[in-house]
Amino acid sequence: MSKVYINSVACISAQKTFDNSTFLDEVIAHDSNVISVVSPNYKEFIPPAAARRMAKGIKMGVVASKLALQEAGLENVDAIITGTGMGCVVDSEKFLSKLIDNNEEYLTPTSFVQSTHNTVGGQIALAIQCKGYNFTYVHCSTSFESAVIDAKLQLENNEEENILVGGVDESGEHTIKVHSLINHIKSENVKSSELLKSNTVGAVFSEGASFFVLSNKKQNTSYAEIADTQTFNTLPKKALEKTALDFLKENNLELSEVDVVILGNNGDIDFDNYYDVLSSGIFKNTQQVYYKHLSGEHNTVSGFGFWLASNLLKRQEIPEIVKLNQKDISTIKTVLIYNQYRGENHSFSLLRKC
Repeated sequence: MSKVYINSVACISAQKTFDNSTFLDEVIAHDSNVISVVSPNYKEFIPPAAARRMAKGIKMGVVASKLALQEAGLENVDAIITGTGMGCVVDSEKFLSKLIDNNEEYLTPTSFVQSTHNTVGGQIALAIQCKGYNFTYVHCSTSFESAVIDAKLQLENNEEENILVGGVDESGEHTIKVHSLINHIKSENVKSSELLKSNTVGAVFSEGASFFVLSNKKQNTSYAEIADTQTFNTLPKKALEKTALDFLKENNLELSEVDVVILGNNGDIDFDNYYDVLSSGIFKNTQQVYYKHLSGEHNTVSGFGFWLASNLLKRQEIPEIVKLNQKDISTIKTVLIYNQYRGENHSFSLLRKC
């Protein structure tokens, strides 16, 4: 089977990550329980008339995909695979609100048409005239990983050569209120630098889009090799360490060969203990990194974790702002990413230096 490489990255997040010439050089400190993305100038990528009709999630996805294609030196790809947890939730909210306000009469279909989960993938395909495989995964907080697994299988078997893979989620006002009512969002504002010290329930919610060009053809500018990605709907804390070790063993790796482990700590006192099992256990002597104090939490935020891992491997540097501990590392060859959300939808991803 062919190896799978990350040939380009593009990330729109609560940080200025859309500019690949820098790597967390200028970190934006947030002090809120819901944070928005730092947007690029959408007019540079989308005609203003078209942008006005697009929800934020669509604009983020379209621009992030264009940035990824530009860096890979491509005008088109063989397939587009997208992951999203909530889809175009703003348009969904608009349509349902009008449905109620108009007593189910005289409804315009625009918001409904743009509210479907595969709208982002469709808009990207229309923009670049890609007539190939186009699929959207809606698997909660493993939506992005599901897209990666699909692309990886196709590339390993030489069914395609270049695949655009991404994850995108936007914040909707009503959805945020619902999550706040059920304590999925912190009731208090939290400084990003003090997220792990909050000792309260809930997370800091956010939005974002991350897109990558995956290929079975390595370039001189490739970021990393994707060795493996696995997901688990349920995984008891007592089985975490064994599952992680089994995952490494399946990829012919010893524990000591993992140079960096990226953890998805989000400050939720009820569920960060999943990460504590690994950070205080088998990975206590490994360099630990986290990122949700920079990006916030949303269903496809693990795409930010992939963006971070890709840059660690290519640039061979670890910004101080993401370090959970201090270990001496001369070369970063292997990065393990672990994420879960509220005790479910666990994922392990392994990236290697290429």
